[in-house]
Order: sequence, then structure tokens, then C-alpha cells
Amino acid sequence: MPFRSLPNLLTLSRILVIPAVIATFYVPGDPARWSACALFAAAGLTDWLDGRLARRWKQQSDIGRFLDPIADKLLVSATLLMLTAFGRLPEGALLPALVILCREILVSGLREYLAGLRVGVPVSRLAKWKTMIQMVAIGVLIVGDAGPSFLPVTAIGGVLLWAAALLTLVTGYDYLRAGLSHMVRAPRAGGAKPSKSERLA
Repeated sequence: MPFRSLPNLLTLSRILVIPAVIATFYVPGDPARWSACALFAAAGLTDWLDGRLARRWKQQSDIGRFLDPIADKLLVSATLLMLTAFGRLPEGALLPALVILCREILVSGLREYLAGLRVGVPVSRLAKWKTMIQMVAIGVLIVGDAGPSFLPVTAIGGVLLWAAALLTLVTGYDYLRAGLSHMVRAPRAGGAKPSKSERLA
């Protein structure tokens, strides 16, 4: 069964860890922050590992393609909301967090629309860099004041979050342009639908 494959189990683990990450915000003390960071980092590692294993072992599946982006968005969105709710974002970092959340919603809608046209949008190298910087930024912000006293940990996290937000705007525009290129095509006479090969053009 698809759910029994290791790549899909890793993807599911990324969803299941979200309540644990959220729970740590309600636990006082530095150990809770470091525990949350460790859980978040482990979840981020599965994001890289599940796709790599699925391709290597030829275990790619529709369930995996469906769950993988959802797991990422749930993890990032939930953690950003908790950081905001508990006042752990540095001054001025609310805007990049909002940009990231809006981009996730936009991309989800575009992917759903393009999937109806059987058009796939591959993940670009820039988008992979965006994801990496974003995950590091959130992990740093989770630690926050529990980090080394000689480092401005929260400020570093804020700078990284801004960097991720800027890359988010660029990659979000790429997805939007890909979607619009299919939306603006004039409908055919008689309501005929384009062939599969034309949709992929």
C-alpha cells in the first residue's frame, strides 16, 4: 500500500510532528525551545529525504505528490502563526511572515488549477533555496532568546526570514506567470477542449 512506503511515512511524520511543535510553545523554559527546534529541524530533513528516497527507490505515488506540499505548508504556516502569537518575531518580521503565508496560499491555488489541466510545475533551484533559508530562519526564531547570549539570534532569524520572503516573491511570481499563461488562452470555438499535448505546451 502507498502509505506503507518509507517516503510517504516520512511525509506523514512531518504532519504528525506539528502538534508536538505547537505544544512546546506552551512549555516554559529554554529546553522546550530547543526541543521545538529539534523537532522542526527533523521535520525539515524529512522534506529533503522523502523525495530523494522516492526517486531513488521508484516509489513515487499520487499520495506522495499530494501530501508532500501540504505537509510543508502546514508545518511552516502553523509554526509561523505560533511564533507570531507568542511574540517571538523580531520587530518588522511580521511582514515577511505574512508574505510567506500568502505565497503558500497562492501556490496551492495555482497548483490545484494547473493539476486540473494536467500541467505540472517543477520546483526550481531558486525555490529549493527559498525553502532551505525559510526553514533555517524559522528554526532560529524558534530558539530565539534561548540561543547563545553572544549572538543576536532573534535578529539573525529576522534577517533570514526577510531573505526567504524576497525569494518567495520571486518564486511566487514564477508560479503565477505559469498559471496565467494557461488562464489567458482564448477558449476554442464550440467549447472544444485542448488536447493533452496542447495543455502541456
